[in-house]
Amino acid sequence: MLKIENLSKSYSKGATKAVDNISFEVKPGEIYGFLGPNGAGKTTTIKMIVGLLKQDSGVILVDGIDTQKDSLKAKLKMGYVPDNPQIYDKLRGLEYLNFMADVYKVSKEDRSERIKKYLKLFSLEEAANDLINSYSHGMKQKIVLTGALINDPDLFVLDEPMVGLDPKSAFNIKEVMREMCDRGKSVFFSTHVLEVAEKICDRISIINNGQIIAHGTMAELRAKAGREESLERIFLEVTQ
Repeated sequence: MLKIENLSKSYSKGATKAVDNISFEVKPGEIYGFLGPNGAGKTTTIKMIVGLLKQDSGVILVDGIDTQKDSLKAKLKMGYVPDNPQIYDKLRGLEYLNFMADVYKVSKEDRSERIKKYLKLFSLEEAANDLINSYSHGMKQKIVLTGALINDPDLFVLDEPMVGLDPKSAFNIKEVMREMCDRGKSVFFSTHVLEVAEKICDRISIINNGQIIAHGTMAELRAKAGREESLERIFLEVTQ
């Protein structure tokens, strides 16, 4: 579903290598965790995947579509939740969701069903007609999640999705992620909450200083560590 080949990105005219020749693949039906310390290259990688940054070199394929050669077609297959969502807060919740549905060309019937489903799931039904600028941080996060799910994306990309969510909503989004993958879709997300990644990810990559330094299933990561360790312990050891 997502294939990254020899991806690189530099800043300051090449002086700072944010992402350094990384390659990995996210398969259909897979929750893939992308972990790393602050400044490791996670958000830069994600922004290149969703088309907010252009890579210096390398290829990004979404369901076989090159994001540079046919960016619009690739974007229509994705849903994206950034780490710090910028949202049109002068719109009402429902206006924002219908705007997102229009962008993704979602039919009236499908959008109505999905809006109803996710507003209920995230307990936003009573706030749907309120202006977004009246929402709390957590409510804004939930309306952004709903907007990113409105097109039932084949690839769901999230950067720190649990930040600001109450425990029930955090549990619900994890359930949504697994349900999507059960239908053959894929989830790619970064998080600092290593306990969550350990519990729900099918495979994991750890990036540090722009390079992937560990990857695999939890069983594979533990085998490489040579002992039965938590993801937190493995992460601390490989990123030192």
